Amino acid sequence: MGLLTYSPGRTRVKICGLRTAADIDSAVSAGVDAVGFVFYPPSVRAVSPNIAAQLISRLPTGVDAVGLVVNATDEQFAAIRAAASITLWQFHGDETPERCAELAAGEPWMKAARVGEQFAFDDFSLQYGNANAFLLDALVEGYGGGGVPFDWQGIPQTWVSENAPRVVLSGGLNTHNVGEAIARLHPCAVDVSSGVESSKGVKDSVLMADFIKAVRAADAKASS
Repeated sequence: MGLLTYSPGRTRVKICGLRTAADIDSAVSAGVDAVGFVFYPPSVRAVSPNIAAQLISRLPTGVDAVGLVVNATDEQFAAIRAAASITLWQFHGDETPERCAELAAGEPWMKAARVGEQFAFDDFSLQYGNANAFLLDALVEGYGGGGVPFDWQGIPQTWVSENAPRVVLSGGLNTHNVGEAIARLHPCAVDVSSGVESSKGVKDSVLMADFIKAVRAADAKASS
């Protein structure tokens, strides 16, 4: 079904920063909808295009392979595209709407928003109106949320209602808080990385399974 198939009552799940075959197999076994590959060398979760290609080959049909890039050059992006069968692009840097569209070249893409206290939701969704999805992450130094949650109550309810089919919620999610996030915002999907790790950059198969179970439990509660 993929990450961006919006089905009220079934929140999609993306696990980001996978680096090993065991990570992939555990995520698939747990019922993940998408896995994210980090093509940003400063990150401890970064992989090369060739490694990503090997990992993607393990994915069953219907599970999205998301390519996360940060201000990638034309050459860097071309190298990723040539090696890895990415089905959804995630632009996590300072890319303009025009740059995102240029690089995606007709393929699905989403833009990460770094949400701080004064974040202008309407301006963001208008500016990146051609994106297939908006990924909401916390505003921290550097790129990526760093496993830090942001104030979900600060998201305007009218904006959430209008954009829920395109909202992917990230930023400090874990087994303990994802249920509250889903109950409050009803996003299309949730995105987790550090919240399912035993140590920085090291995924934990039990935590991945527990996270997806928590999402399903939240969905069941919301529809009861």
